[in-house]
Amino acid sequence: MAKNGVHRHEHEKLDWCTEMRARRLTKNLAAMADNSGNLTVNPRSGFCKSNSVFYSKRKPIPLPQTDFLDVTTFILSRPHHGKTAFIDAATGRQLSFKDLWRAVDSISMCLHDMGIRKGQVILLLSPNSIFFPIVCLSVMWLGAIITTTNPLNTPREIAKQIADSKPSLAFTTPELVSKLTESSSSLPIVLIDDEIGTSIKTKAKIVSTLSEMVKREPRESRVRERVNQNDTATLLYSSGTTGESKGVVSSHKNLIAMVQTIVERFRLNEGSHKFVCTVPMFHIYGLAAFATGILASGSTIIVLSKFEMSEMLSTIEKYQATYLPLVPPILVAMINGADQIRAKYDLSSLQSVLSGGAPLSKEVIEGFSNKYPGVTILQGYGLTESTGIGASTDTLEESRRYGTAGLLSPNTEAKIVDPESGKALPVNQTGELWLRAPSVMKGYFSNAEATSSAIDSEGWLRTGDVCYIDDDGFIFVVDRLKELIKYKGYQVPPAELEALLLAHPEISDAAVIPFPDKNVGQFPMAYVVRKAGSNLSEKAVQDFISGQVAPYKRIRRVAFIAAIPKNPSGKILRKDLIKLATSKL
Repeated sequence: MAKNGVHRHEHEKLDWCTEMRARRLTKNLAAMADNSGNLTVNPRSGFCKSNSVFYSKRKPIPLPQTDFLDVTTFILSRPHHGKTAFIDAATGRQLSFKDLWRAVDSISMCLHDMGIRKGQVILLLSPNSIFFPIVCLSVMWLGAIITTTNPLNTPREIAKQIADSKPSLAFTTPELVSKLTESSSSLPIVLIDDEIGTSIKTKAKIVSTLSEMVKREPRESRVRERVNQNDTATLLYSSGTTGESKGVVSSHKNLIAMVQTIVERFRLNEGSHKFVCTVPMFHIYGLAAFATGILASGSTIIVLSKFEMSEMLSTIEKYQATYLPLVPPILVAMINGADQIRAKYDLSSLQSVLSGGAPLSKEVIEGFSNKYPGVTILQGYGLTESTGIGASTDTLEESRRYGTAGLLSPNTEAKIVDPESGKALPVNQTGELWLRAPSVMKGYFSNAEATSSAIDSEGWLRTGDVCYIDDDGFIFVVDRLKELIKYKGYQVPPAELEALLLAHPEISDAAVIPFPDKNVGQFPMAYVVRKAGSNLSEKAVQDFISGQVAPYKRIRRVAFIAAIPKNPSGKILRKDLIKLATSKL
């Protein structure tokens, strides 16, 4: 019980901070709505000179005011006419909304019978599947906390997350059980199996299977703990500005705000829609869209267990999909292969592609529009720390503000802050983007120092992105204060790779930088200082790292250097190394 006591203590501290921020946000939104007040907001840019805040130009979205409400109940209570919730693209298996909610009821009951209670953490290690959202919704319905991890992560990386989040139970697939047993031999496991059942030889502590849980008839009467909107719902791991991964604590209120934003953004209540799930559900993009948000509208989600271009395209054709969320590298591949794709697949049902991860260039937007003239490109900007919400382009006309991340999402405020002076800047001035919204996280788990450096006392989240907002309220991301590498939308913290490199007996110093690549966005490149007498090769460095990290974190280029450039305080001058690396392109 001591373990859970620690969790409750951490969450109570964060709950108090969240409540204070929520009150300030409500007050600010009320002031903005009060046209007779002192705030004069420029209707074109959304900028208010009196407080240097940019306000969203989008129509405000109503949020539930009741204190006791969990995100699962909120999604369940939204009216819609949808019939099919999920389709497994590989097998064709379909899950109706009725089956979905019955499964959620049964699993949450089984978890309660196992002793799982509000505030306990449940780990989910799984590729995309129609079962992934069921587990998330069941856990959150109880008031327990879901933490997800990348199936590509190594046992070492998974063990670090287990040590930090201290889960009481894990859900995983037969293929991934060995990673969990290597990470934590004592963690009880529920096996995500199919209806036929799966027989595996393992030392793992298997306590049940998902198919057994789903078969249990839900009891009519049982006591459920009341869940407050400020209670923690998810614990997703995100890299900070430079260092190790940190647990992002998001509340039910954060997720409810995100669900409302997604449903209203795409006006999904106006008809039946089919989304193809190409992005990982363990990531905020996939979790927000496919495990929670889109379900609330009654839309159908077609799940790909892993991304393959041919399977994605045949799925669009077979199921007449209307929406395709993706990341920029997939969009570029669709442009480059457009002639063969159009000759082989009927994509006439497709209405929109939704791109996230990085703003799209003029060449990409116009290239796609020319090749697929009936399909609208929409874009989104968000962070794990803002529950995937921040800014968006909601029409092709808005996307044609080339390079923009979009207009601020509803109920969202922004500041552009000079990193040196801390002064809030006006229109067309470049500084760090700060966001304040109902979707902003409670904080980082068990890390008060990181929380206070990310969120100030007034609830402003420092994004680490260097941006400006133009005369029409469009946000443009021009650089990163964060030293993160974005590989196909995945975050790679340089400090993690540098720590591993420095453990090599023949390396005296090292620095890792993002190297630009049109196919993946960026990949990790290492500058290495060899110890005297060493003949260490590029391949040896790459092999040393690849055995310890997930594939997306692998170092794909190595350069040897006499010394790593640093400032007087010892901080790596990464910009100098980036300039050196890219000057040879």
